[in-house]
Amino acid sequence: MVRLPYLTALTTLFSYGLLFAFGQLRDFFRKIIDWSKSTSKGLEGYAPICLGLEDFYTRRLYLRIQDCFCRPIASAPDAWIDVVERYSNDNNKTLHRTSNTTKCLNLGSYNYLGFAAADEYCTPRVIESLKKYSSSTCSIRVDGGTTDLHNELEELVARFVGKPAAITFGMGYVTNSAIIPILIGKGGLIISDSLNHNSIVNGARGSGAAVRVFQHNNPSHLEEVLRELIAEGQPRTHRPWKKIIVIVEGIYSMEGELCQLPEIISVCKKYKAYTYLDEAHSIGAVGKTGRGVCELLGVDPADVDIMMGTFTKSFGSCGGYIAASKEIIRYLKYGCPAHLYATSMSPPAVQQVISAIKVILGEDGSSRGAQKLAHIRENSNFFRSELQKMGFEVLGDSDSPVMPIMLYNPAKIPAFSRECLKQNVAVVTVAFPATPLLLARARICISAAHSREDLIKGLEVISKVGDLVGIKYFPAEPPNHQGHDHKKLE
Repeated sequence: MVRLPYLTALTTLFSYGLLFAFGQLRDFFRKIIDWSKSTSKGLEGYAPICLGLEDFYTRRLYLRIQDCFCRPIASAPDAWIDVVERYSNDNNKTLHRTSNTTKCLNLGSYNYLGFAAADEYCTPRVIESLKKYSSSTCSIRVDGGTTDLHNELEELVARFVGKPAAITFGMGYVTNSAIIPILIGKGGLIISDSLNHNSIVNGARGSGAAVRVFQHNNPSHLEEVLRELIAEGQPRTHRPWKKIIVIVEGIYSMEGELCQLPEIISVCKKYKAYTYLDEAHSIGAVGKTGRGVCELLGVDPADVDIMMGTFTKSFGSCGGYIAASKEIIRYLKYGCPAHLYATSMSPPAVQQVISAIKVILGEDGSSRGAQKLAHIRENSNFFRSELQKMGFEVLGDSDSPVMPIMLYNPAKIPAFSRECLKQNVAVVTVAFPATPLLLARARICISAAHSREDLIKGLEVISKVGDLVGIKYFPAEPPNHQGHDHKKLE
């Protein structure tokens, strides 16, 4: 959990205050110019479509640094990527792509196990599935959109995560936002971690259930909220809640922190609440055999009522899944709009997930899956440890491949991103609305595809840029004169 220092908070607020003040001043003069030119002919009487703080933030803050976001690439998202160069002739209002690319170390993609690039086992099978099934089923699951690959994947996912059954969807975001309203509705209660992903937030809002939050990753506060709301019952009528679902994430995508799952499950069992676990960033990436936070933290999957995950991170594909009891999965197949009305997963994407899971399980006849899991764990812990020694404020827990570096000040967001890019390191910077306004950060994602030389190169660049930008908020540890192990991981 971030504890923002007073001085840092003050300077960050002052910086945003200046930006907002000058933005409002520019808007004032823009209105005068537009009025004098009368450019709104034919629109009299219409309310502005884009209006409010979000539009102001986009126009006056985001567009000034939009070259740091949405950078197109011209290669597979492997350990190194080709970043397409862009230029602007109007102070970043519009960006134009060129035919030039820059080869950069990739510290931003979710390619945790390295399956997003060509793979000796996965790629040939994906190509064969493309020839056999084409690129799309052009149908929904309940019509002609279910192939034998879709059935095989659902059985394999259920076996992999340790649940009786599973159902798959074509998009990870939709898996949360479309499933939650089917599981609970009016008269129900959703208790959500305060830092849950936007897909969970939108799914909860669309459900019609009452929604309350508990302090991030705090089982004690969760128990307080549960006890109070169960005692009060539903608003006005005070009737008992029809059902209660507690929603948490395995690894929080913007914090890199592991969920305190054993303690949360204990609280849920005590108060007879269902547990919904989002493993988008943890499945395949943590645990001895890649089975996520349940395996890592010693939790029986049977104690988690609904397990959600995506195929976009560790498996190098797209889509998501829900794993639960056979009764719940049957109910979802009959009632979920994402299953009934959305086009099914592309067969080659399905085959990619099947092949990746088989590699992880060792069913390809090799030990590459175990090696990848060892690499991602060692790479993550090494990189996190070195960043902390340099004096950066790094969020997250050991074994997590997600490690945010706190930037705070709005001027440091573009400075860090642009300077890293100049030195051929591609990083992802994250700011409002994805994070609270004062808590901007750079989110580093480590891959098993990174060699030790790659990581040392990244650390050297980030350290130099950190000194230049001024984001080493803690004193650095004395250097280790024995030197680092520069050998590539076997």
